[in-house]
Amino acid sequence: MKCKLDLNVEITVTPEEQRAINWVETVINRAAEAEELPPVEVSVTIVDNEQIHHMNKEYRKVDRPTDVLSFPLWEPDEEWVIEEEEERVPLGDIVISLPKAREQAREYGHSIEREVGFLAVHGFLHLLGYDHETKEEEEEMFAKQEAILNLVGLHR
Repeated sequence: MKCKLDLNVEITVTPEEQRAINWVETVINRAAEAEELPPVEVSVTIVDNEQIHHMNKEYRKVDRPTDVLSFPLWEPDEEWVIEEEEERVPLGDIVISLPKAREQAREYGHSIEREVGFLAVHGFLHLLGYDHETKEEEEEMFAKQEAILNLVGLHR
């Protein structure tokens, strides 16, 4: 099932970074298919470290930049109601720091495409209520992320 994405790019990017951003729709669509979701809508915004630092401080009370933030529009125990056949369920917003993705790709020794794809899937799964607060939750979430990234060819 295809997701409708509202993809906003707010910073200047290199061609390599643009190729990485182009993976966002692919990995989120694959994640939606893997989760067998009805049609959904997700907004993805690419920002710099200053912007995500501000958001992290404002919304999570954490005074530092982070790599990805998710803002779900529903609670995990809520039931989705789709009234019309063409209507999409609005899942929420994902914000990704491109500079942080760049830094982490270098640190982990893989491509920027893989890191941006990872952050998009990670943020998407958070919108669905997945978390990594416990070891069991982390294992489940990270296994799903890796499976989705492997399906689209974004290997470590």
